[in-house]
Amino acid sequence: MSGILDLLNSDLGKTIISGVSGSTNTDQGKTSSVLTMALPVLMKAMERNASTPEGAQGLMGALNGKHDGSILDNLSGLFGGGVNEEVKTDGSKILGHILGQKQEGVQQVIGQKAGLDAGSVGNILKVAAPILMGVLGKQSRQNNVSSQSDLGSLLGGLLGGASNSGPRTKEQGFLEQVLDADGDGSIVDDVAGMVLGGGSKKKGGLGGLLGGLFGR
Repeated sequence: MSGILDLLNSDLGKTIISGVSGSTNTDQGKTSSVLTMALPVLMKAMERNASTPEGAQGLMGALNGKHDGSILDNLSGLFGGGVNEEVKTDGSKILGHILGQKQEGVQQVIGQKAGLDAGSVGNILKVAAPILMGVLGKQSRQNNVSSQSDLGSLLGGLLGGASNSGPRTKEQGFLEQVLDADGDGSIVDDVAGMVLGGGSKKKGGLGGLLGGLFGR
């Protein structure tokens, strides 16, 4: 299974980056950097949320319903006509559900690395989040996901499959610092902790988690 970072290097990924860039009036290179950093963080947060029966049921319901992948069928129409407020509102709700109170911290630390303010990062993620959910929905259908275990395997595969997508980038190096920096299994806390100066940046807990993500 291709990983989420491999997706960004594909033709579909290039279309998404270009479209999100145009929709948010943000430099395409910076948009790419934001998505390279943010999508694995969002995926890992979703994986953690889906580790409970309630969380898995909620995510599967979304992927079998509104976020079934159909948004990917007409990206040219979505971007060509201008991303409407309904999509952005949906994206805002998705981000709030995945990241909760840590959303602002995530946006700040990614903005610092990408050279954007947190608001611009938020605008990018609002447009990208429904598309990410669409990717998951399409993968869910293709893999006949029907249980919490299936969903965990899907999310883990999309994270682990990012291991061989070419030379390591500075954004991937940044993720090594962010993902579970204190070894407690929670990346979202660590992202916010780095913004607030509380991230310990211990490397000990990174090996297993990053082994699958970056192929170490």
